[in-house]
Parts: sequence; structure tokens; C-alpha cells
Amino acid sequence: MCTCDTAEQALERLPKHKPDVVLMDIQLPKMSGVECVAQLKKILPEVQVIMVTVYEDPDRIFAALRNGASGYLLKRSTPEQVLAAIREVQAGGAPMSTEIARKVILHFREQSTVADDVEHLTSREREVLELLANGFVNKEIAERTGVSVDTVRYYLKRIYVKLHVRTRTEAALKYHRPK
Repeated sequence: MCTCDTAEQALERLPKHKPDVVLMDIQLPKMSGVECVAQLKKILPEVQVIMVTVYEDPDRIFAALRNGASGYLLKRSTPEQVLAAIREVQAGGAPMSTEIARKVILHFREQSTVADDVEHLTSREREVLELLANGFVNKEIAERTGVSVDTVRYYLKRIYVKLHVRTRTEAALKYHRPK
């Protein structure tokens, strides 16, 4: 057994111990647990990392999972739940507390909806949205697409309605979400 206070200690000590499973906090001093799991998986690709945190933020959940975490539990999990998660990950599973699993499911549903919304745009609307999302102002969009600024405004109004947004920023953010 090895206990570390920082990600840097974990990266130094864990390779010597070669654990099968690591319980890692997401919020560590200096380097975060999300960054640490990515580096640890490069050193110990077989290690199974279960993130343990108070955060239910989908962005952090997915960043940790993308970086190699095998599961995600909330700190309020009981000792029995933590032991069950360790057994599950050793058996090839991906343990998550029910709250986290719900967030994962809702995130995928939302992403599906975003992809569906963007798919309902015409090719010209997609072109205008892509330019908007890349920081071009209406005049530049008009020049690049060969239409008037008024036509760009018309397209933007239609895009806002179809994407269920009210501002350029919201439209750009929705466009840039992973599909």
C-alpha cells in the first residue's frame, strides 16, 4: 500500500509499488488528479485508476475518463461501495456512483441532441455557424460567403432558433461541443 499527498509524489512512488488499483483525488495541490492519471497511465498502462472526488462536474468526469481513469466515485461513497468498486475494476468493470452514472447518461443524451440540432442546419447555415464559432464577425462572414451582412444576420437568426440559443457565444459553444 502506498499513500501520496500530491500528484508528483504519486508519479514518483507508484511505479516502484506497481499497484493494480489506485484511488486518486481529482483536486490535488499543483498538478490535478486529471493530469496525474494521464501521466501515470503512460508509466503504468495496466494500472486501474478510480477517481474519488466531491465534484460531479461532467467536464471533470470526462477529462479523467479520457485520460485513462477506469471509474469515478464520490467521496461520500461508503467503504463498502469503495471496496465493491475496487473489485469491479479488477474484474474489468468501470465503477461509478449512481449520481456519476446519471450525469454520464445525461451528458450523452445532451450531446446527441446537440448533434441532432446541428444536423438540422442547412449547409449554408453550418458554414455561417462554423465561421461564427471561429471568431469571425458578420462583415467577415459576409465577405467569406459572398452574401450581404443582412443575409448573415438572417442566417444567424435561423441558426439561433434551430440551436435553441440566444447569442453568438451560445451558438459557438454549442457548435464546439464534442459531437
